[in-house]
Amino acid sequence: MPVTSVTKDPEALTLTLVADFPVPQRRLWEAWADPRQLERFWGPPSAPATFTHHDFRVGGRAEYFLTLPGGEKWSGAWKFTAVSPIDSFAADDGEANAEDGDMPMSMSFAFEATPTGSRMVSVTRFSSVEAMEETTPGMEAGLRAAMPQLDEVLAG
Repeated sequence: MPVTSVTKDPEALTLTLVADFPVPQRRLWEAWADPRQLERFWGPPSAPATFTHHDFRVGGRAEYFLTLPGGEKWSGAWKFTAVSPIDSFAADDGEANAEDGDMPMSMSFAFEATPTGSRMVSVTRFSSVEAMEETTPGMEAGLRAAMPQLDEVLAG
């Protein structure tokens, strides 16, 4: 399993996930940059993702939905705040259909070469302790379920 650690820091309002993959850094980056690859691993197996928009540049936006087990859909969106090809990207994260445009979390993803392949460090920053407490259990479970799917995408 690629996840090597998940660290919660309530004082900093962050959840940090570290995952290692046996592929070059560029290959790992490509999986995130290509929406067709991204949708194969972003949602957990029980709620696959479909990306309807993916403008992967600073100021751009990604929009997607997860299809939940009962067939209902949950919509999400990212607003990209930083993109450094091959190395990292950052985005504000929230529900795509939020009426106030509120993006209650921000995420950063850093990619680096390792002696055995590459490492991804993902840091999610929450707007409040309440938001973190409410979101973290489902998010952590979802990430742990999704990362093995990324391993499959990278191997293909």
